[in-house]
Amino acid sequence: RLFSSILTPQGKYLYEFFILKQKDEYLLECEKEVVPEIIKIFNIYKLRSKVNLIDVSKEYTSLVISLEKFREMKKPQFLKDGLICIDPRNENLGAKIVSKANNTKNIIKNLNLKIVNKEKYYTKSFNLGIPQINLSKLKDKIFGIENNLDELGGIDFKKGCYVGQENTSRIKLRNKLRRRIMPVHKISGEIFENDIIKYKNNEIGKVMIDKPYPFALIKVAAQDFKEFTNTELECGSSKVKILKPEWI
Repeated sequence: RLFSSILTPQGKYLYEFFILKQKDEYLLECEKEVVPEIIKIFNIYKLRSKVNLIDVSKEYTSLVISLEKFREMKKPQFLKDGLICIDPRNENLGAKIVSKANNTKNIIKNLNLKIVNKEKYYTKSFNLGIPQINLSKLKDKIFGIENNLDELGGIDFKKGCYVGQENTSRIKLRNKLRRRIMPVHKISGEIFENDIIKYKNNEIGKVMIDKPYPFALIKVAAQDFKEFTNTELECGSSKVKILKPEWI
């Protein structure tokens, strides 16, 4: 299993997805609303390759189990009638199970899984600093590396050429990365998209995703970065605090 991404020729963020190998085919998991767009892009690049790209969203379902539950399983990689793997972005997000839709209930029963509110999972992802909802608000607005794809495994600096490589490699190798996406905790008021975050009346970030889990593009190269990541900040008419992920 791989976590990967699609960038613009300039290195801007477009899409992210998981790749899972299944016999003689590959399954790609992504946000449901971008399936047609990703298939369209892949069809452009397949050229004369004998590859068929099919939307199988209605045929498969995806589940997430905790890291603890995954470790309890004796041979998790050999799950019958399904694929299972640790989330390659961060193991604290748990493991993904992908199976045929008509087999989901059997898997839940056989593994003795307890269904919980999906907000629990997304809240954990937010606290880890990994946005998963409303990613379209980042599309073509920030560089893929600014969305932490370098840290999450969504960009491979050891592979050959890829779309967006020139700018991405230059930013990485020349240490030119100035901003990163980070979660923002609301202390008071309301947070809105494009709100400017200030510290001592200086702009240090901008809200990119406002709801339901706010993320902002933060100036990580600022000299006072360590100071303003541990204090209350102005954000439009609200007060916020930046939650710096441990892995950054």
